[in-house]
Amino acid sequence: MIGGALIASPNSALRQQVVQRLNGRCRPVQQALGGADALAKLEKGDWQVLFLDRRLPDLDAEELMAIIQRRFPATQVVMLDSEEERSDEDAHDDDNDNDNDNDNGNHHDGKRMSMSTRNHNDDSAFAPSGPRAHLLLRAEPRGIGEAATKPLPGMIGTSEAMQRVYRMVRLVAARSTAVLIAGPTGTGKELVARALHTLSPRSAKPLVVVNCAAIPEALLESEMFGYTRGAFTGAVQSQLGRIPAAHGGTLFLDEVSELPLGMQAKLLRFLEQKEIQRLGSSEVTRVDVRVIAASNADLAGRAARGTFRLDLFYRLSAFPIELPSLAERRADIVPLAEHFLACMSAAMEMATPHLSEDAIRLLESHPWRGNVRELQHVMERASILVEQADTIAAEHLYFAYPNSSQRQPLES
Repeated sequence: MIGGALIASPNSALRQQVVQRLNGRCRPVQQALGGADALAKLEKGDWQVLFLDRRLPDLDAEELMAIIQRRFPATQVVMLDSEEERSDEDAHDDDNDNDNDNDNGNHHDGKRMSMSTRNHNDDSAFAPSGPRAHLLLRAEPRGIGEAATKPLPGMIGTSEAMQRVYRMVRLVAARSTAVLIAGPTGTGKELVARALHTLSPRSAKPLVVVNCAAIPEALLESEMFGYTRGAFTGAVQSQLGRIPAAHGGTLFLDEVSELPLGMQAKLLRFLEQKEIQRLGSSEVTRVDVRVIAASNADLAGRAARGTFRLDLFYRLSAFPIELPSLAERRADIVPLAEHFLACMSAAMEMATPHLSEDAIRLLESHPWRGNVRELQHVMERASILVEQADTIAAEHLYFAYPNSSQRQPLES
């Protein structure tokens, strides 16, 4: 018996087939619906083998395999071919495999198969017979290099939690897949959206940002889709909506959880049809837009309660990216603080003060319920309180939400 196995495929029939063939050979066996789901499970578990469908809904299987082999060298990657029809050459290979299986006497549920558990560099295969699954262990995968874990444009931090985010962003940036950025308030969701746009082939086209919570419900449809002159009282001239304004580029829907249900239905139709109709016009226009959404709310929970459309949630979350809180990336606190100090000092044309040891200890022990945004405000206040001194001490740090066990520093 070999160790735990993970099966990543959008094809439920193929997943079940592999599960049946692994019956008694692996423990435990889990399933993932796509590449992002597989990466998340690999980060949280110890898997000896990953069976990876060549046709994933969200990521390129070859690129994903290269990352997995670099990040999880102890995990074998076995590629699944889920095509209904196989070529004559594949069929011939199956016949050879079956002949070898007859020689070896390996049978499972009446089907002949061979199985190898060597490392990545071996030309090994797990090849069950039959037209629906051809499993091949790939050799010499393509790597993507160390650049995958470098900070994104406009972002600071090298913690392991952020390196995972950087990898996920670079994996999906080149595609038009819808991305849902989740995470607490103040973690930098808009920065990630801007990085996705900058790294994408759409970077030369507009990035249109829509704060869904800031637009009154009565104006949402006209703001999003546009309107013609005379479409309603006060429409003295035609207006291009936010969605057509993003044609060829990216539409970023911030705080998407605040969309009213009526607007959710209209947005879903646009995502499905890629067409819009301006208010007051019968003309239908096709729009090419990549959609990125962000929310600090539990959209899955809201969908389960019926306050957010489940079908829209599935459309928006084709590739979810979860941002860690600042408390989960404490190694980045001091570099971020120093970055904010440098920016503020440059704006004031002043020398950048440095942080004392006491100030560093205080920063590193704070809970940071407001995340990176709170840190930025704390450093802005400290840069004012320090006046012309060259060192920021603990007494220069003021926290809106101090630790209950900490003495709140007083203003100097």
